[in-house]
Amino acid sequence: MSSKSGGAKAPRKQAGIKVIADNRRARFDYEILQSFEAGLALQGSEVKSLRTGHINLAEAYAAMKAGELWLINSNIPEYREANRFNHEPKRPRKLLLHKREIDKLSAGVLKEHLTIVPLKMFFNSRGRVKVDIALARGKKLHDKRETLKERSWDRERARLLREKG
Repeated sequence: MSSKSGGAKAPRKQAGIKVIADNRRARFDYEILQSFEAGLALQGSEVKSLRTGHINLAEAYAAMKAGELWLINSNIPEYREANRFNHEPKRPRKLLLHKREIDKLSAGVLKEHLTIVPLKMFFNSRGRVKVDIALARGKKLHDKRETLKERSWDRERARLLREKG
């Protein structure tokens, strides 16, 4: 009777999740404090454009408006086959979160002067578009230099280990 324990989560690729966009720049520019998974209210042509893999999260951020969280400045290009039923590429998109999560995010922004940045956009196993957003604190220049030094050393160490054995 061998049953799998429910404690360990499967990696995203095995769980049927398809990553559309990964905002690697955010991990370099910001210190990630806490992350959340949010749904996204989209139009049909936006979903079709995402299925082809077209999105730019590089300059995107999330902002509070009237107690709701919105994804601002994310660029989903028009879907060519949608013709006149197309969407506006840089329109604000509503993020779908529980009220408790929205309260945590707004408290972080208002009290601690943090930023809400999107880290990753993906299709979950049910085919829904989700966004990993995070409360983040901007890194100073010396922190970024330290990150670069660590990466460089990790690469060098991996190269040396490969050469030895």
